Amino acid sequence: MGIQKNVKEVLAKVELAANKVNKTLDDITVIAVTKTVDFEKALQAVDAGLLNLGENRVQEFRNKNEQITNSNINWHIIGHLQTNKVKYIVGKVKLIHSVESKSLAEEINKRSEQHDLISEVLIEMNIGEEDSKFGLKKEDLFDFLISIENLENIKVVGLMTVAPFSENKEDVRWVFKEMKCLFDKVSTHSYKNVEMKYLSMGMTNDFEIAIEEGANIIRIGTAIFGSRVYK
Repeated sequence: MGIQKNVKEVLAKVELAANKVNKTLDDITVIAVTKTVDFEKALQAVDAGLLNLGENRVQEFRNKNEQITNSNINWHIIGHLQTNKVKYIVGKVKLIHSVESKSLAEEINKRSEQHDLISEVLIEMNIGEEDSKFGLKKEDLFDFLISIENLENIKVVGLMTVAPFSENKEDVRWVFKEMKCLFDKVSTHSYKNVEMKYLSMGMTNDFEIAIEEGANIIRIGTAIFGSRVYK
């Protein structure tokens, strides 16, 4: 019952934040982040109505994907992705949130071409320019998009970021504002393989602020599954 109750509370907060900016709950995709969570608990989130599951690690995704056979589930890879792991996820996930290098984009493109499909990806941005986080600096985004424009088996469908942690979530509002500005700026350009549909930002600590500033994908772990010990 705990996870179902948590999901209900999260969705109520999402709806409230969305309504503030003239959006509805249906406008926001809530990803249940199942990092370190066993598949039974992940299934409880699915049973509570969350059909989008996010994994940071490819091996964890593979394990859960084998055990959770619900065909309605959309899997998202939201953590740092190594090029040698791409072959395990192409064709099996709805969205890769963490593309931040040309070599990774090229590998996803190559594997996608082998499967005769187009993989949808988000470009990861490091707006706070934290050394501990991956992602492009904002001044590098447009050159990067030009550099991957001819990769015909990937499609950039938006941007993603992880804001710096702060006890006061208002302290990170500027990050989300800058992301929305970038999102809108890219939207005014014309690239062969880019369509700005998704702005993935906001986690347990700051998702309401992110929604207010334009996020339409949020990634929630702790508020659904509780605190976890990461190895």
